[in-house]
Amino acid sequence: MKFSYKFSNLLGTVYRKGDLLFSPDGASVISPVGNRISIFDLKNNKSMTLPVESRFNYTTIDISPNGSLLVAINTDGEAHIISLISKVILHKYRFKGRPKRVKFSPDGKHFAVCKGGGVFVFNAPGLQTGDYNPFIMERAFHGATAETTCVTWSFDSKLLVVGSKDTTVKVYSLQKWANFRWVTLGGHSDVIVACFFENKNYDMYTISKNGRLFVWECTIDPDDWVEWQPLAKREKSNDSDSEDDIDVEKILEKTEQQKAYAEQKLLESDELNTRTQEEEDTEKEEKDTKMKMLGYKKLATHYLADEVHKQNKDAKLTAAAYHQDTHILVIGFNNGSFYLYELPHATMIHSLSISRQRISSIALNPAGDWIAIGCSHAGQLLVWEWQSETYAMKQQGHRTNMNCLAYSPDGQYIVTGGDDGKVKLWNTLSGFCTLTFHEHTSSISSVLFSHNRKFIASASLDGTVRAYDLARYRNFRTLTSPRPVQFSCLALDASDEFLAAGGQDFFDIYLWSMKLGSLLEILSGHEGPVASLAFSPSPASTELVSASWDKSLKIWNAIENGSAHETIRLTADALYVTYKPSGEEVAVATLDGQITFFECKTARQTGFIEGRNDLGAGRSKTDLITAKKNLEGKAFTTLCYSADGMCILAGGRSKNVCIYNVQESVLLKKYEITQNRSLDGVDDVINRKYMSEFGNRALIEHREGGNISLRLPGVKSGDMASRRVKPEVRVFSLQFSPTGQAWAAATTEGLLLYSLDIGLMFDPFQLELGVTPDTVRETLDKQEYAKALMMALKLNEKSLTQQVLETIPYKEMELTTTSIPDVYIEKLLKFIASELESTRHIHFYLLWVETILTKHGSRINSALQMPVLLMLHKNMQKKYDDLSKICDFNQYTISYILRIGESQSANETSNDAADDKYDFSIEEMDTS
Repeated sequence: MKFSYKFSNLLGTVYRKGDLLFSPDGASVISPVGNRISIFDLKNNKSMTLPVESRFNYTTIDISPNGSLLVAINTDGEAHIISLISKVILHKYRFKGRPKRVKFSPDGKHFAVCKGGGVFVFNAPGLQTGDYNPFIMERAFHGATAETTCVTWSFDSKLLVVGSKDTTVKVYSLQKWANFRWVTLGGHSDVIVACFFENKNYDMYTISKNGRLFVWECTIDPDDWVEWQPLAKREKSNDSDSEDDIDVEKILEKTEQQKAYAEQKLLESDELNTRTQEEEDTEKEEKDTKMKMLGYKKLATHYLADEVHKQNKDAKLTAAAYHQDTHILVIGFNNGSFYLYELPHATMIHSLSISRQRISSIALNPAGDWIAIGCSHAGQLLVWEWQSETYAMKQQGHRTNMNCLAYSPDGQYIVTGGDDGKVKLWNTLSGFCTLTFHEHTSSISSVLFSHNRKFIASASLDGTVRAYDLARYRNFRTLTSPRPVQFSCLALDASDEFLAAGGQDFFDIYLWSMKLGSLLEILSGHEGPVASLAFSPSPASTELVSASWDKSLKIWNAIENGSAHETIRLTADALYVTYKPSGEEVAVATLDGQITFFECKTARQTGFIEGRNDLGAGRSKTDLITAKKNLEGKAFTTLCYSADGMCILAGGRSKNVCIYNVQESVLLKKYEITQNRSLDGVDDVINRKYMSEFGNRALIEHREGGNISLRLPGVKSGDMASRRVKPEVRVFSLQFSPTGQAWAAATTEGLLLYSLDIGLMFDPFQLELGVTPDTVRETLDKQEYAKALMMALKLNEKSLTQQVLETIPYKEMELTTTSIPDVYIEKLLKFIASELESTRHIHFYLLWVETILTKHGSRINSALQMPVLLMLHKNMQKKYDDLSKICDFNQYTISYILRIGESQSANETSNDAADDKYDFSIEEMDTS
């Protein structure tokens, strides 16, 4: 069992808050998701979350023009320079305050940061600047009297325009020019939301929160810049006098020189007076043409989306984006509607409403045909192609907490249920949500996948259990109880014939037939809410275990014996129960922080784990007790066995996930799922800056006038009228992938995936002294294929094993596999199963699989090798799905090409026949 699980992806959360970006090639969308950053590849239909984690949520990000660097700033004012090539944080810098915006210059040499009433320009590290020192400040501008809100560079990176909350727009220059210093533009009556330069000139558009668009024309062209020259200092003559040493002769000599100079000036003035007025005008024009001063003239004012303001006076413009080449402007409002305009005449092209929530961010790709729109409140991210009016991507996570998850039998899909009553199906390979069911009207408490991959089932607090067909995408079963019951848990037997659900307000277990859809049995006996149910994974058994808050664990065999059951008394309230993959043992998590193991046949306790101290405490900012005291009320709320049953994964109301060895009852590894201090309960100690002489500041309500009601006691989610809401870190559900290569956790931040990175881990197997990469290649050159393959498997290096395997001729496969012991066959099958995911030699590897399963299939231990077989099945299914789509698409193209080829060949044969007939007639004429 390997424990080098690393964070691999974040599902279930597509957008939280902050700026959306397109990559320079326009194929990917970069989205901040809490304290992480996700990249959605629209061309390859994949998502990836960077293995970079901040201590607080990211609010503003920007990417360099060459696409190699990403600047991200979080709510605490900490800025990170992230390499998109190596995917690591290169540099960190802390601002005193919360920066609002960051923007790279088009030449990639600088980036500007809006903070408070100022704008700070830094040198960007990299090849373009030739300087790799981070965060060297070039200039700082402090012209705004209020907080700055937006910043934009001109096309040549010479001008910088900044909008602020004081309704003014200021234009600065990074360099010093003789014809420009800085300019302030007024006229707006609300907060400036966005400013945009035109392409190849300095004309500008400014947009305010009330939907006013100003068109500004610049007085100079890009070629009219005049460099600033410092004034030359007068050199002090050698014969200069000081106050202490006065020479009378020198003074008299200077006075005579001044008189002569005055007479000469008088003569010149007489000559100037004789000039005509025309000469003076021409000289003035020449002087003006030499230096044009930069200024702006307002050409027009447009009232954008005026009908929105007429319908709703509270409608505010919240986001805008502009494409310089196509002159397309996109604006979004707080009511979910967005509009497309063509500038400079503000001609409306299109209007659409995506939701009733506030649009937080808008971005346009470099080609100008895709629009990315993010809604932070709904957690929604969509990419809209405005020319064809279709969605290139439309993703939305659960609006509230994700309560439960379940893997598909092949590990390719994950189904999740949330407090919003939605059931979502996520593809673990692409990271996208492929299906959403919203038939439930209340919170989802449990979800599961059928063993034949044909349907999924969900239980809800609305009193229904629903089953969804994955072939027709419909709700084909709705199971209810004789009286309304809030279902808290769900279980499905190994044959997919019986479905059981436990009640939360009525303490019964309900058993239905999936084929008939009828209620078969009501199992009574518990005296408290049924917290968890589990059917035996053994196909020959219909055994069912139930855990309840009445401090009991019951073992049922309802299919054969009805309500007869065996009761096991526990030390505390049971919170979760799960079966070992072999079906011989169950693990129960109780309220006292223990995990207890029982043998099902004899009901004998086989072991227990005291895990409360491993779980970790965490102290909320509103807690009146210490973290150590808080730890006494913590317990594991979700458990899952590994694929081989040797280890168990446990999590609860904490940031830690623990892996224990079942046989030894020891902690093997602890995973910290988040470092996000924007969540509550992450720190064990409250920072002193949050403490006052009257206690914790978080407990003090900020009064804005009038009486303020306190939080309602006994309410889990808190007072809905509270001004500050901070979610608490928690692990709601855990499950290992059936392949054993990954595990997933449904947390406050979303669905976190942790997987094994086989390529970065050296894991030798029965290694001997003489086995080296050179000796493996020498053996391979001698055509001793079986020996070379065994030596490569001993080294367990991916590239070397791949080289040996692909060098063996396909005619030698059968002889090679018969010459290898069974131990190496299992290692070889595991390598082929993982390699099938990315290889191009599909047929070659499938021949290996066929040979191995034909020769050694009867000797493979299917119980121990089930994860490998499932991974093999998953990757083969993926290749089949991908290739079938390509073949179906190419089938019509190939038939079309063949038809054209046949018609051309038919035309050529007819033309040849006509030419032969013509030649024959000429010969006849010659002979005659």
